[in-house]
Amino acid sequence: MALSYVMVSVAAVLVVEAVLLLLVAPRVLTGAGDTGGAEAQAAGDAKTLSLAAVDLGLATPGVSDQDLLAGLSGQASAQTGIGDARMRDGVALEALAARDGRIVLSSAPGRNPVGSPVPVKGAATTARSGLRKQQGRSVAWASSPVVAWGAATAARTGRPAGHGRRVIGMVYVQLPAGRRQAAGHVGRLLLPGLIVLLLIVPVGVLFGLLSTGALIRRIRRLADVTTAMADGDFQARIPESGGDEVGRLEEAFNRMAERLEAAVQAERDAAASDGRRAERSRIARELHDSISQDLFSLRLLAGGLGKALAAETDLRDKAESMERTVDRTMREMQALLLELRPVAIEDAGLMPALTELCRAYEARLGVPVRTDLETVRLEPAVEHAVLRIAQEALGNAVRHGEPGLIELSLTAGDGCVVVRVRDDGRGFDRRSVDGHGMGLDLMRERATELGGTFEVVSAPGEGTTVTASIPDGTP
Repeated sequence: MALSYVMVSVAAVLVVEAVLLLLVAPRVLTGAGDTGGAEAQAAGDAKTLSLAAVDLGLATPGVSDQDLLAGLSGQASAQTGIGDARMRDGVALEALAARDGRIVLSSAPGRNPVGSPVPVKGAATTARSGLRKQQGRSVAWASSPVVAWGAATAARTGRPAGHGRRVIGMVYVQLPAGRRQAAGHVGRLLLPGLIVLLLIVPVGVLFGLLSTGALIRRIRRLADVTTAMADGDFQARIPESGGDEVGRLEEAFNRMAERLEAAVQAERDAAASDGRRAERSRIARELHDSISQDLFSLRLLAGGLGKALAAETDLRDKAESMERTVDRTMREMQALLLELRPVAIEDAGLMPALTELCRAYEARLGVPVRTDLETVRLEPAVEHAVLRIAQEALGNAVRHGEPGLIELSLTAGDGCVVVRVRDDGRGFDRRSVDGHGMGLDLMRERATELGGTFEVVSAPGEGTTVTASIPDGTP
């Protein structure tokens, strides 16, 4: 990024230089740049001599133009460019001439002596300039009038501008033109750009490093965390470091990471639940295929044995007791199979799942189950807990209570859902079963994990009531 700053700055300088070259090149090619130098020198020196002529005119009123020129020629070498080193070129010339073009003072007396005419014909009463050939070379020339009375005089004497103005001569300047001058113009134009370029490179690098260092570190940190997440670390997060685009990207990445972690965890939970459901199905299938069949055979044998020992009262009573025990064991086995039987609520919902569960107990065990189910809206975790508590409570009632009727109710209110299973069986003494299972601890854990309560009311001969109250989890 620092390099990009430098490149942009260099490109900007180059564009500016190119534009300037496009603007100056036509003037260089046509010689306008050369005549401009001659014009500037002629105008400046003419102004200097005009001021000197004013001083001479004020000092000696009524002096003639010829005398003024003679007086000016004595000062011209010191006050003008006639003595400039540039005038030593083979075609360079600066001269002070009279109105008729005769040279009064020359920077090249050997080539353009005093009294010879200036190379351009005609009197120079106004400023003029142009290009011409001399000795096979291109030269730029310019002339500017020297006045004895003008704006400078008016300023000094308080007279209106132009009052008494008269041209007494002219300054003629001739400079070489061509490739060397064009190269000089181009060089003077490109030199500042080159200096700027030399300064831009270190300054641009330093500015780029200072301005992009923090941004590069933030992007590198984002790349590292992204790589960690791609490698399986779904708990990786990025500290949000600002409200700019990178900061919003960090915030969006953290939200995405949280959702991805939740999705992966949900998938793992679903896989674990499916595994548990498959294991329960396998156990139920093995119990049904092996132990249930053996119990059924044992009951038939006990019944046949009781009939065969009809004359032996004592043995017949024992055979009948064994048959009743087998019947009770088979009943508990069927209840256990129903309890182990997976009941899915993902597709059908909680109400149909509870209804199906109650019908299964009635059909397979012959125990009437009365239901009072209120339609409630629950979170998935609460629905699952309610179903499992109802399933466990129904299984306990059938296996341990020998009820004639079971009642299942589901109600909602005050942000909670209440599931209640009541039977009219033989009941039990709570003190004799606490800590001995019956699934009570499991049901209590399911309720309390979700912030709910669990209660069991029972007494011998008075039936049992299991009540669980759980927050519904809805906003």
